[in-house]
Amino acid sequence: MKKTLSYFLYTMLIAGIVCACNDQLDITQHYAFDLLTMPYPKKIVQGEMLEIRCQITKEGNYAGTTFFIRYFQTDGKGELRLDDGRVLIPNDLFPLTSDMFRLYYTSHCTDQQNIDVYIENNVGQVVKKTFSFQNEIAQKEIEP
Repeated sequence: MKKTLSYFLYTMLIAGIVCACNDQLDITQHYAFDLLTMPYPKKIVQGEMLEIRCQITKEGNYAGTTFFIRYFQTDGKGELRLDDGRVLIPNDLFPLTSDMFRLYYTSHCTDQQNIDVYIENNVGQVVKKTFSFQNEIAQKEIEP
């Protein structure tokens, strides 16, 4: 009886192992990512342009991954452009050509300004970063 029970258990174990195996490869086509930025000035004068250096960092690399950028300006008024000269239009999706890029923000008002930048990949993963700028009144030169 013990031999029969042990043969039965070994047979079930082998059948479980065989059924659990398949010949399909498990290929990950998307990885988590984040947007890193270098420190940037928090104060801005109307008409001034600030540079924000950005880098997309990924947990893994899949050759078919493409990234896009969009932004919303929740407070204030200004213009955001990429390092290749493209002016970003709020809520429009623009392709990114590199994992390292620069954003140039130009202030067009004297209020506090907030922009939300969204980086999205081709499978729908999204990372949001918020940039805030305080208005600083330009110092006029006083002539003696």
